[in-house]
Amino acid sequence: MVWGSWDQYDVIEKHTQSGLDLMEKYVKFVKERTEIEMNYAKQLRNLTKKYSPKRGSKEEQECRFTNHQSFFDILNEMNDYAGQRELVAENMMMNICIELTKYLQELKQERKMHLSEAKKAQQSLESTYKQLDSSKKRFEREWREAEKAAQYAEKTDQDINATKADVEKAKQQAHVRSHVAEECKNDYAAQLQKYNKEQSQFYFSDMPLIFNKLQDLDERRIQKLACGYVLFADIEKHVVPIIGKCLDGISRAGVSVKERNDSMAVIEQHKSGFDRPSDLEFEDYSQGINRASSDTSLGTPKGPLDLLGKNKSKPFWLFSKKSKLSSSPLTPFSTPPAPSPANGPPSPKFGRDPLSYCLKEINKTVKPRISSFRTLRRTVTALACSQPPVTEDFAHLPPEQRRKRLQQKIDELGKELQKEMDQSEGLGKMKDVYEKNPQMGDPACLSPQINQTAQNIERLRGELNKYEVWSAPLCLTIVTKCIRNRSRNSVYVSSPDGAHSDEGTPDTSQAIYAEFDDDFEDEELAAPIGHCTALYNFPGSSEGTISMQEGEVLAVVEEDKGDGWTRVRRANGDEGYIPTSYASMTLNK
Repeated sequence: MVWGSWDQYDVIEKHTQSGLDLMEKYVKFVKERTEIEMNYAKQLRNLTKKYSPKRGSKEEQECRFTNHQSFFDILNEMNDYAGQRELVAENMMMNICIELTKYLQELKQERKMHLSEAKKAQQSLESTYKQLDSSKKRFEREWREAEKAAQYAEKTDQDINATKADVEKAKQQAHVRSHVAEECKNDYAAQLQKYNKEQSQFYFSDMPLIFNKLQDLDERRIQKLACGYVLFADIEKHVVPIIGKCLDGISRAGVSVKERNDSMAVIEQHKSGFDRPSDLEFEDYSQGINRASSDTSLGTPKGPLDLLGKNKSKPFWLFSKKSKLSSSPLTPFSTPPAPSPANGPPSPKFGRDPLSYCLKEINKTVKPRISSFRTLRRTVTALACSQPPVTEDFAHLPPEQRRKRLQQKIDELGKELQKEMDQSEGLGKMKDVYEKNPQMGDPACLSPQINQTAQNIERLRGELNKYEVWSAPLCLTIVTKCIRNRSRNSVYVSSPDGAHSDEGTPDTSQAIYAEFDDDFEDEELAAPIGHCTALYNFPGSSEGTISMQEGEVLAVVEEDKGDGWTRVRRANGDEGYIPTSYASMTLNK
């Protein structure tokens, strides 16, 4: 099926360019997506590197605690997650951007070549038409000169004052002019035949072939672009299992935290080993001073300071500093320690340890990314599953859209069918003329076209009936039914080489040839658009034609539509078709 009609060159040119622009736009979109992925992966790697412990640092030594180790495991999983985002970016760049860019350049070159061929064919046709117009004007000019020379010779012959030499000279001049006019006429007829042949080749062979090539190019572009759309999702889906493993590893890291084990590890690490001090004895000052039991004159009993011996110079603490530290294990969720006594050590600077602060910062950065990834995965899955398969009867569309698409398809088929029938009518009339006038052409040469058009009509009728059956429940319009009735009541078969109007797309409501039986009597007579003079005798023995005699003047009712026939009318009202090349046409301006 030809992509559009022969006069849709500008539309097809713009459509193919729009398709190439869409592919180029999609390539740019994927490139920006890869840049986002690379920047995202780079930021994730920098983030994990920032919070990863340095070798030999205090944080590395604290890995024996499960909450510290889980955090480091999360950093490793996020580093692997960043690697998967880099893999997505690389695959999109290689499989989509580079491949589509290369294919896009090939399509541009191919499209440029096809458009150049169409332009050359059009220029060749225009050049031939200029030659035809030049020969036509020359023939018209020489014919007028010949008529003037003939009138002058006749006038000179009737002039009694003219000499015999003058008469002979005038006749000889008229003969020369007539001979030149005859040569111009033959040249004009040859140029006309050449132009008609080249015009038929242009409209029925060259342009449809070029349009078919452009149609194939656009369909291949669409198919390649569709593959790029699918790859956009498949590349993401390919890394989803690995990313899922990274997220599962993060979850396992959170589950593996054992707060009791960490507390026991702190206790095991910081326990002092000293015995708890015994109770102090009561000292009763109400009794007499027992100097014998006193080492001094005051008789002061031994207390805790005396028990410390050499440590008298150091301040006395109820608990040692080591015991003080070991009594408060470091946990990220522990409450702040109670204030120390007035004579105790200063309280820490922060109300909670640095590890809790780090965990809070990780929660701020990691959780939103995990949520966005899950949302992205759900979106990709929904898009992949939400597109219904496209069917020939447009059942995948909503009812109103389906009705419009079916109506559009029926109208297109109706136009094609009407065009085929109009051309078949012309072929039938031409065949009748050839059979009754063999000198005009061989009827056998039309048989292949008639057979081919018969097959085309049957195929189009089948397709039209199929779409009408689908659209029947959707209340199709009356115009569609009219097209169906006209297609079923046709008499002639059609040809792929159908006639057409030079003004634009053929109208399905008008046939190139009208009915020739009783239609002329029922219809109102159309106003003439010019007149013509018969150059040769024409018998007009076939149906729809009219006879004429050489030199007869007829009114032109309908000009030649490109099939070589012109509709004329006599003064008595008889109408019919005559060969265009058998008469000299003069149309009203």
